[in-house]
Amino acid sequence: MSPARKPARSPRWFWIPARVVVFTFICTLLAFAMSLLLGILGVMAGAKMRGGTPNMTIAYREVALPAALAVGAIVLVSVAFMEIRHYRQAKALAAIERAG
Repeated sequence: MSPARKPARSPRWFWIPARVVVFTFICTLLAFAMSLLLGILGVMAGAKMRGGTPNMTIAYREVALPAALAVGAIVLVSVAFMEIRHYRQAKALAAIERAG
């Protein structure tokens, strides 16, 4: 072992909510953008097939917003579980490293 080895740093629990919120926000925003694009394309295709004018508010209200909220809820729960698991694993590994 080298004498210049750094001691194991204990993980910080207060960073978990920050990472969860930031990642959830980014994924929800990305899901909203993708579902809005697909919703606009779907509304345009439906209007073209019917021969009418497209109502773009449908793409926002009935496609993009519900899809983004569903993805956001799923991402929030899954990222929270993954971050807590990562924190507990890092905490255990730091304790093992300090003991050994």
